[in-house]
Amino acid sequence: MSTVTVPSRFNGPPSSGNGGYSCGVVASLFDGPAAVSLRRPVPLDQALALRHEEDGKVCAFAGDELIVEALPSAPLLAWDAALLGLAEARAAHDRYAAPLAGEFGHCFVCGRSRHDGFDLFTGPVEGKDLVASPWTPPSWAAGADGIVLPEFVWAALDCPGYFALHGDDMTVAYLARQQVEVLAPIHTDVEYVVVGRPLERSGRKGLAATAVLDPDGKVLAHAECLLVVPRAT
Repeated sequence: MSTVTVPSRFNGPPSSGNGGYSCGVVASLFDGPAAVSLRRPVPLDQALALRHEEDGKVCAFAGDELIVEALPSAPLLAWDAALLGLAEARAAHDRYAAPLAGEFGHCFVCGRSRHDGFDLFTGPVEGKDLVASPWTPPSWAAGADGIVLPEFVWAALDCPGYFALHGDDMTVAYLARQQVEVLAPIHTDVEYVVVGRPLERSGRKGLAATAVLDPDGKVLAHAECLLVVPRAT
């Protein structure tokens, strides 16, 4: 593979790729966990040239501009078992309060104005420092074997990190770095639980952990997401 492209259907902000999807497209070149940094907004419907570095890094360029940088990574710290079940996730989904419009209103993962996306609406979990939502991956997100493609797992693990950090005030922040480990296959037409929790905040930066759980609470994939609030202009 010498290029990758993020189709316009898989946007996050209106004119650039969903951060998790964009990271996952490049990370799919690796076997095992990977860490991906977004250096610029990812252009839509544009072939990004890939360059493999001697240290194992893979970089994606638009012309001479570095857009994405990816490296294999160590495994992530495990989540606590049995975080919550489908009933709590469904109740949290009903508390999702993101606006219909705005920067992420048409995001294919979490946008309330989209009718062809994931409808992954992570609302606050009562009594816990978590956001959660049920998620049933659609058939178009999987390969012929019915297993969800890596880039869509990365996408599902992105937006919950934003809502874990900024769901209270909806401050605009963008994914800058995502580290993901997929532990087991995720299939279509199964209702999973997706969760997010804040880890730390420092100035404009925030770190969140996210995970996809099976109906029994087993962690199938998890991530750490670094989000950055843009400087005031």
